Amino acid sequence: MKQKIQHIAVMRLSAMGDVAMTVPVLRALAHHYPELKITLISRPFFQPFFKDIPNLYFFAFDEKDRHKGIIGLWRLFQDLKALQIDAFADLHNVLRSKVVRILFALSGKKTAFVDKGRAEKKALTRAENKIFQPLTTMFERHQLVFETLGFSVDLSQPQFPPKAVIAQPELAAIIAQSDQLIGIAPFAQYDSKVYPLDLMQQVIDTLAQNQKQTILLFGGGQKEKETLQMLVGNKTNVFNMAGKIPFQDELDLISNLDVMISMDSGNGHIAAMLGVPVVTLWGATHPYAGFLPFNQSLDNALVSDRNQYPQLPTSVYGNKKVPGYENAMRTIFPEQVVARMEQALKSKK
Repeated sequence: MKQKIQHIAVMRLSAMGDVAMTVPVLRALAHHYPELKITLISRPFFQPFFKDIPNLYFFAFDEKDRHKGIIGLWRLFQDLKALQIDAFADLHNVLRSKVVRILFALSGKKTAFVDKGRAEKKALTRAENKIFQPLTTMFERHQLVFETLGFSVDLSQPQFPPKAVIAQPELAAIIAQSDQLIGIAPFAQYDSKVYPLDLMQQVIDTLAQNQKQTILLFGGGQKEKETLQMLVGNKTNVFNMAGKIPFQDELDLISNLDVMISMDSGNGHIAAMLGVPVVTLWGATHPYAGFLPFNQSLDNALVSDRNQYPQLPTSVYGNKKVPGYENAMRTIFPEQVVARMEQALKSKK
């Protein structure tokens, strides 16, 4: 008689946006199967993403010490094995997660892994004979992993946590006096995904004219902090949040936004996992690759003009530079961004 799966381990390391994209699927899994124990293996920094999922236990991956190298992966397997794991879901499918997956399979446990659709993505991003069509989303790919393990996950009626209570008095006062709270995250890992700063300045200046709107700018690192301060200028209803509050407080603040304007980057996925409408701006990449933030309309994804730049998208992650394509995002006009944001606000009501 086949043993019932009562405890499942799920592994996803990598970048912030990738980890954030697992949250809606894991939240749905936990909602549909409240008796199932879920152990999520990821980097410690990402633990706040999962705090509202009741039957999920966060396991911190120690890449610098205990779980470093091949011996460390063996230790990770032993650490997880001690938790009486029944099945292993690999949402990363890279060398490290494959090693752990194989060890679980050899010990007789059921395993499943995500198919990243590399061949389809290559066809979408190649310069010649491009096949320009929507691919399976990462959320659907994650669903398939759990279906393989016998768990059907329905994402059609997603659950989101309530808006967080803001503890800091200054932030709470800003929110209380604002009719509309708008977040803007103008950065991304690669330059080809970043909206030109002079155009972003126009977006911010236009939005700031409405004193009933409060604009919060998000970023990280000293250079981004300085750039954001330049975008703030002397406007009284625009605030630079970079480096001002701990990460958990930043997540709580994002949960209170009425809308987020983001690049194809982690902040867009964070806002989406919290149920916030997201307007995304796309340069070298494209939502057809499967990375449109969760539960967002394709109408809210503003893409660069493919008539002028027919090789778009040129890459899945934005890490490939194509000569002559440096100004592709300039085909997204500031007035388009403002108009789409206003439409997203209306749709929310």
